[in-house]
Amino acid sequence: MKAIVVSAYGGPDKLELKEIQDPDPGQGEILLAIKSAGINPVDTYHRSGTMGYAPELPFTPGLDGAGIIIECGKGVNNFSPGDRIYCGGSLTGTYAEKAICRENQVHSLPENSSFSSGAALHVPYATAYYALFIRGDAQAGETVLIHGASGAVGIAAVQWALQSGLQVIGTAGSPRGIRLLENFGTHLVVDHTADDYQNQISSFAGTEGIPLVIEMLANVNLQNDMDFLSSFGRVVVVGNRGTTSINPRTLMTKNASIRGMTLLNATEKELQHIHSQIYDSLKKGEIDPIIQNSYPLSEAGTAHREVIESPSCGKIVLDISE
Repeated sequence: MKAIVVSAYGGPDKLELKEIQDPDPGQGEILLAIKSAGINPVDTYHRSGTMGYAPELPFTPGLDGAGIIIECGKGVNNFSPGDRIYCGGSLTGTYAEKAICRENQVHSLPENSSFSSGAALHVPYATAYYALFIRGDAQAGETVLIHGASGAVGIAAVQWALQSGLQVIGTAGSPRGIRLLENFGTHLVVDHTADDYQNQISSFAGTEGIPLVIEMLANVNLQNDMDFLSSFGRVVVVGNRGTTSINPRTLMTKNASIRGMTLLNATEKELQHIHSQIYDSLKKGEIDPIIQNSYPLSEAGTAHREVIESPSCGKIVLDISE
């Protein structure tokens, strides 16, 4: 089979398309024919071996994917060959024509969802749900500020928040991203490159402030987020690319809190609940992943550059086979 292989840490040029041996599923494992694979920023950290992410070499990247089950190993009870699925994590990596997953990494994909949409589910939608409702304790009627709302996780957070009865402020940095958020019905859309964007948010929030902020770039925005907060407000840090300085007195005067998160820390029970919500909401059409761009497997390096360097307007995927 064809797969992307990383044999040395480094830049996107380290993503090499190779012919490798087909994997075989073991006890409790599932062999998938991958139709589409999702690109996430964390994949670039794996490739470069930085930010604490350094898989053993050589490896095939990829956490997100969607496709069809080819074979089930012994002990697999809830799936069968031919089932349409999306996966959240993989033992062998999803940038490949075939991949091995544990049974608990595989989730049913409704018939009304494409494989590209399936590849855009796990990291964005599970992360957004976990940030909003489990770490952020979001409640219907509250206002939430979602920074970087036109990215894959941001879009997922906007869709979850709107369908759950929250009032949503979303920021974006490109005309395409702004239009996208407006089309969703986001209550306030702000261009975070504008000089007065903070005033726009403060004016909308009023004197009470904002109960919840979902932050995708904490090293840039964290102090401003704290300034926006209401009393007992919460900032949930989903993304960060460096260090920052804050004034803790802002938190003290508001009895506010900053909450970190990574989906890796979600419990099995929490993940089961999240993926049940994803399936039900997909089937009802309440959530719908936006695909920014798709590339063939051979252009994985281009996809890695885009996910870091270009303004985000949805999910980037690799179309592997149809």
